[in-house]
Amino acid sequence: MSLRTLPLLVLNLGGEMLYIVDQRLRAQCIPGDKARQDEWTDGDRKRVMNDIIGGIFNKKFMDELFKPQELYSRKALRTVFERLVHASIMRLNAPSMDKLYDLMTMAFKYQVLLCPRPKDLLLITFNHLDTIKEFIYESPKTLTQVDVTFRRLIDTYGSLSAGEFQLIRQTLLIFFHDIHIRVSILLKDKVQNSNGHFVLPTSGPVPWGTDVPGVIRLFNSKGDEIKRTEFTHGGNYILPYREGSFELHGDRVIKLGTNIYSISRPVETDTSGAAKNLASRVKENTAPNPLAKEELNLLARLMGGLEACCPDSPGGVNIPGYQHKRRTVNGTLLKQDQRRNEELARIMGEFEEVEQPQPPSSKGADLLAMMDEL
Repeated sequence: MSLRTLPLLVLNLGGEMLYIVDQRLRAQCIPGDKARQDEWTDGDRKRVMNDIIGGIFNKKFMDELFKPQELYSRKALRTVFERLVHASIMRLNAPSMDKLYDLMTMAFKYQVLLCPRPKDLLLITFNHLDTIKEFIYESPKTLTQVDVTFRRLIDTYGSLSAGEFQLIRQTLLIFFHDIHIRVSILLKDKVQNSNGHFVLPTSGPVPWGTDVPGVIRLFNSKGDEIKRTEFTHGGNYILPYREGSFELHGDRVIKLGTNIYSISRPVETDTSGAAKNLASRVKENTAPNPLAKEELNLLARLMGGLEACCPDSPGGVNIPGYQHKRRTVNGTLLKQDQRRNEELARIMGEFEEVEQPQPPSSKGADLLAMMDEL
């Protein structure tokens, strides 16, 4: 298992989360001069996106994320994204968050499976970051945060060997291996079967630096080619026209990791197809975890890395211009032994949800209706 996988996992899942949130908010937006107080405007969308992106690319959060470490459970990872998505006026209840998280994980799993070569995982990440920068082009401070992370990715992963990238890819595949949720946008594009498994293409560009299949070469002990045999591969492969850019700016060539929701079309998860995954998630949540303390410590460091807000509310996220209030932690999260209770309470105290002042309407209180349309 690679100790360098966590930053790529979080940044790519975060990118998919932002794609979905942006698409749903755009679908709900009303022109500012016509919108009622309880309706979403484009200004609200930009503020939500800026707040969430600012939380993801917070320096302290990134510092902790880039430390060499093992992946932790899906439950802990989901908690991280739940806190991040709530770092704005937007609120998602548990069913909505489940749908959002399922869409995020299936989209990135698809990208990992179809990644032409392990090193191209970095290009997929760059595609996500390129699009994220488009969301916040009017916010120089947040843009700088993203660029800092961009350069950190280049410095950290730019010199890794092919073998190290292969280990990262294997670690990601192990993380996703038993998740098979059906997503309509993938089913309609015929890249996912009705059982939730993905369809691997037998055509298109081959990985950069490789040849089109169809030839078997035999070499002697000196490395000289002594025989060549051709065979029918049954596909329609072509050579890529160039390698994708691993610089701060440039043509990434591959399209994996770009925003598949930019085209207006309905996206939904199949609830019956998700039954097995839901059952496994419940089983995972209730089964004893021998690494629980280590995961909680890691989660505490990640959550503690985000900026605290005003002195009278040390557990909130610092969102300029908002009034902060404490929110009670759900007691169901604390049904563990006493030692684990204290640790979890400390974690949740360091990064509690922030309750934003809401107008008399329900705007921002719950986006379940939006998520039900996915």
